[in-house]
Amino acid sequence: MTWFKVDDTFYGHPKTLKAGNAAVGLWVKAGAYAAQHLTEGMVPGVVAQLYGTAPQARKLVAAGLWHEHGHTCPHPKCQQPAPGDYYMHDFLIYNPTRARVEDERARSAERQRRARERATEQRTQERNPSDPSANDERIDDDASPGNREPSANQIEFPDDIAGQGSTSQRDGTDPSRSPRPDPSRPAVPPSEVQPASYGSAPAVPPNLRPLRDALTAAGVVVEWSLAEADWFRLEAIVKRTAVPALVDHAREQWRRARSRPRSVRYFLPGWTALPPVPAGGPTSPGADVIPLDAARPGRVQRAADLFAAVLNSPEEQAR
Repeated sequence: MTWFKVDDTFYGHPKTLKAGNAAVGLWVKAGAYAAQHLTEGMVPGVVAQLYGTAPQARKLVAAGLWHEHGHTCPHPKCQQPAPGDYYMHDFLIYNPTRARVEDERARSAERQRRARERATEQRTQERNPSDPSANDERIDDDASPGNREPSANQIEFPDDIAGQGSTSQRDGTDPSRSPRPDPSRPAVPPSEVQPASYGSAPAVPPNLRPLRDALTAAGVVVEWSLAEADWFRLEAIVKRTAVPALVDHAREQWRRARSRPRSVRYFLPGWTALPPVPAGGPTSPGADVIPLDAARPGRVQRAADLFAAVLNSPEEQAR
């Protein structure tokens, strides 16, 4: 879009006052036409006749606002119009040339094109994020982030309770394997830790194995990877509460869970809240509830029983 510029003192200029309001209206409309069509101030005769009258055009020429064919204006930018056309005096002093407008339009179009390309490229990257490690060669023993399995698919097995506290013979002969960690303390009571071979399930202390076996038999299959504090906590729970009560509670939580629990750690809060159950005590739901006496008979039944007792009394029989 181009603009037809008018000096802010134009309203009181002597030429404006000499031409009159009607002629100035024609001058403004013709100037807007010249700016839109990039005529550089040239006003065709048909345009002047379309927006004004011949007397108004003559007033503009007489006031010096327009030039006819053959004018002698000394200003070098005032072009010579064709016969029947007009030229607006000093148009190029206040308004840009056709070449300047076209150049600015081309640069603006180029800026918009580059902006659209950047926006399209950004949307493409957001939809298809590039992963520089996607094409990397996978090495099973490489612990780099590109070859590490996502944590969502990993099973948490602490090395210090899986019998991996010392290096194996294979570690010594195969230097390409990752070194084993050397834990400073066991994850379960030292006296309870049982050795486990490489790749086996985490060792469970003997005093907790009955609970593990009972849960597995009840269909509650979970992982037994716990931190040191959790092992001691679970050991105290088993000493306080009987294993059947723990199994019943875990089975109920297993049934109500929205998704299947993965670790035995899921049941620790509920087990901690259970009341103590002495060894050999009732563990099934409702087993420790004392049943109430049978419901008392209603008034009709009590009256019938009283009448029967009277009839069967010795005094009534003697009568």
